[in-house]
Amino acid sequence: MMSGLADLDRLLQLMLWISVAMAVLAMCATVVERSAFALLAARRHRIEHHYEPVIRRALAGDDGAERVLAVTPPTRRLIVASMLITPLIDDRDPQRIARTRSIVERMLLVPLAERYLQSWRWWRRALALRVLGLLQIREQTPALIAALDDADADVRAAALDALTDIRDPAALQSIVVRLHDSSLQPARRLAALTACGQDIERFLLELACVDRVNRLNYARALRLCGSERARAALSEWVQDPRPEVQAASFEALAHVGLDETSAALAIDGLNSDVPMVRAMAAHALHGWTTSGDAAVRLAEHLDDVWIVAVRAAHSLQTMGPQGLATLQQHASRTDLPGVLARQMLWEITALC
Repeated sequence: MMSGLADLDRLLQLMLWISVAMAVLAMCATVVERSAFALLAARRHRIEHHYEPVIRRALAGDDGAERVLAVTPPTRRLIVASMLITPLIDDRDPQRIARTRSIVERMLLVPLAERYLQSWRWWRRALALRVLGLLQIREQTPALIAALDDADADVRAAALDALTDIRDPAALQSIVVRLHDSSLQPARRLAALTACGQDIERFLLELACVDRVNRLNYARALRLCGSERARAALSEWVQDPRPEVQAASFEALAHVGLDETSAALAIDGLNSDVPMVRAMAAHALHGWTTSGDAAVRLAEHLDDVWIVAVRAAHSLQTMGPQGLATLQQHASRTDLPGVLARQMLWEITALC
């Protein structure tokens, strides 16, 4: 009995020492890790402090500074590249992009970025894509398109951003296909479409003919890049049974402009049971003065729910003498229509 208790005591002591040792090792590992990060951060800070004035002179056109950057040691090259590339995400000045591209080419960073596209580290692949995109190297468009199918979502997002920057017509179809990719941020998807402009409109309309399920996405895209060519399709979509498709289609019509047929549909859309549809129908009538009783019908919605009333008031403000007369008729009222009418009239006066 006593022997068993002694064995148990020794076992407990051994477990205690093992626990202490593991805790000490974990603490040491944390200290080492944090020390390593601190050393790396300090090294990066020293390099940035050293190269910042050189980069500034090189971007200003100093050939001597550009030669200094061209012979940057390999151990510092990625940090210098980051200092050159990162500001281009916000500063899209064409002259700066051109100067940066010249510097990067002399530093032989493009071949490095091409190698990084094959890296197993996702952040290297993403950096490479941003370099190729921001420098608008269209020769790499096929690689950027392939990266849209990368296993990592951040890499896919970087690839879409890069294609947005390159604006290569060869990528139009691939960008349209990604319009429905929910793993990519909606803002990124629409930004890519906007960058392509009206060149992408034909693809959108062709796909929409055979892909009715995704009409909502096509309508949202045409709101940004559509033209008169899209008016007939949008006029059809405002009669879609889905209210969200109707609203998005009316919003897109506000962008591409109305004709007699689509204006009549917008006026009819003011009768919808869905407030967002009524609001977008009112928005579509923005500036319409050609025919119909649009001003009268919009005035009926000045006491509608807020989102509809505001859209109706703003559209009346753009309808010239007819809209102005309608607003003046309501300006003496003390309720919501009167408030909105006076606000719109005040804005017209202020602009004049």
